[in-house]
Amino acid sequence: YVSQRAENANMREGPSYQHRVTWVYKHKGYPFQVLAKYDVWRRVKAHDGTVGWMSAAMLSDRRTVLVTGRAKAPLYADPEPRAKLVAYAMPGATANVEACAIRSCRISAPGLKGWIDKDRIWGVSDNEVFK
Repeated sequence: YVSQRAENANMREGPSYQHRVTWVYKHKGYPFQVLAKYDVWRRVKAHDGTVGWMSAAMLSDRRTVLVTGRAKAPLYADPEPRAKLVAYAMPGATANVEACAIRSCRISAPGLKGWIDKDRIWGVSDNEVFK
């Protein structure tokens, strides 16, 4: 997974500037899943399933996630099942990923930090665990 580096990033049909722009993403920090690499191009997939090619210069290795669902998502003080509720994240928000346990990830954004269930975010694999 990678995130959008610039405010605006073009997704193209193929791995060159001669290919047609199919989508313009306007959200710095938006997460993408990398499906393939070709030279300085990355074939990426967005949360909604859109697939295309982006220049690696428009992408960052910084890990982010997108909050999913229709209702606000609870954030907890730690990854334990009965942890204290500390905040809520709104659907569509992006946040930095700091760590992931088996069922949840620690995320942060301005004024927001806590553990969120993996089933409420997109940008990490189900079995991914890291500190």
